[in-house]
Amino acid sequence: MASGVEELLTILYNLVQDAFALPFGADRCILDRDKVLALIDEISNALPDDLKQAKRIVEARNDIIGAAKREADTVRQQAEERARQLISQQEVLLVARQKSADIIRKAEGKARELRRQASAYVDVLLGKAEEKMGTVIAEISSSRAEFHAAAEKR
Repeated sequence: MASGVEELLTILYNLVQDAFALPFGADRCILDRDKVLALIDEISNALPDDLKQAKRIVEARNDIIGAAKREADTVRQQAEERARQLISQQEVLLVARQKSADIIRKAEGKARELRRQASAYVDVLLGKAEEKMGTVIAEISSSRAEFHAAAEKR
């Protein structure tokens, strides 16, 4: 006979629709009791199968939704972890840049100090050399004067 609840309900509807109407009562009719009861039995018997199938469909849908939610959570967690790693790398990079800038600044400061000290040392050495040269020139002038004086006496 019919396969599903919807088809059985359609048959029952048509049976009522086509039933012989009673005079003076448009909303009353004569139905074949055995046919109606048989259809109701078939509907009752088919209904649990349809309900079971609907329940399985709902459970499958819930399983799919649950799996999708779990996958979405996994993807979200992976994205958050990746973001944390990137932030951590950025922080490490920032610290490294700050340290390198500090090292460069200190090295430049030491280089300036060494240049200053070297210039001061060279200035001291040149001053001593100038002083010695002055003494040597004075001695040369004195020796020359003595030489000229001795040469004139001869």
